[in-house]
Amino acid sequence: MAYLSTMASMRPVAVTMGDPAGIGGEISLRAWQALRKGPQCFVVLDDPDRLAELARTINCDVRLRVVDRAAAAARVFREALPVLPVRLAVPAVPGRPDKANARGVIASIERATDLALHGVVGGVVTNPINKAALYDAGFEYPGHTEFLAALTGVPGKEIMMLASPSLRVVPVTVHVSLRDALATLTTEKIVATARTTDAALRRDFGIAQPRLAVSGLNPHAGEQGALGKEEELIIAPAITALRAAGVDVSGPWPPDTMFTTASRTRYDAAICMYHDQALIPLKTLDMDHGVNVTLGLPIIRTSPDHGTAYDIAGKGIASPTSLIAAIELAVTLAERRAQ
Repeated sequence: MAYLSTMASMRPVAVTMGDPAGIGGEISLRAWQALRKGPQCFVVLDDPDRLAELARTINCDVRLRVVDRAAAAARVFREALPVLPVRLAVPAVPGRPDKANARGVIASIERATDLALHGVVGGVVTNPINKAALYDAGFEYPGHTEFLAALTGVPGKEIMMLASPSLRVVPVTVHVSLRDALATLTTEKIVATARTTDAALRRDFGIAQPRLAVSGLNPHAGEQGALGKEEELIIAPAITALRAAGVDVSGPWPPDTMFTTASRTRYDAAICMYHDQALIPLKTLDMDHGVNVTLGLPIIRTSPDHGTAYDIAGKGIASPTSLIAAIELAVTLAERRAQ
């Protein structure tokens, strides 16, 4: 899976601020340093004063250019990091989230999403947020993904994919407890998740005939019912329905063997039953290059596969690798969707 675009995108992608007390600002600066001579182009929706101070703090030689519209980013990108200003209420302190800045964080996401909906930018790349720090500003969503689905008018249609060069995984149940994941897993959810994944692999990833592997839930995929009935009662009927709809799907796969090197050659994405079943193998195989992709939205959205990292914020040691991968993938998906 080559994420790097081979041509300059006509539109930039928008990179959001993320939590200003986290590492989002510094990895955005480092990402520009790494990508400024390449075919990608992005614009950051952030407070330029914050970024300038942060660049001085971590001794990062980055020129900033405030722009009044995203379309101007391509003109200046090779010489300076273009910034669409989103002002913070108070100066950000690395490692110390401040609820006074919650409104600015939310505004960055809202404006980036609006630009993508209107075709001004090719996609949105979101830096990590801390949801608890946003609740006092009226943030009512479990996370970025649900907020973006609401902003784009498709609440409940969002599907989370984690993608790296070695594996793509899609959990059917996401940010719920394991007990709730088991209680809410249904045939209909598996079918909807797999069909959305199949469509996205065709449209955005350029795979003409996607192959999906559906995991089991129990050890040994239930061992013909001896270790659990969910495979027979919930998962197998979903596979039957998907095949009837023309989806190339296999399973239920025993979860403990479906991520081996040999097994991964037999499918393009793994549909998993719960969060950790999907994310543990991906993060073990390639944490640095993992990218969070939201399927089912009318816009392209990617994100680095890590959190705010308050413990290292402002120290200049945060790796931009996952953000770079997220930007490169967003550019590639945007170009494929445009074609």
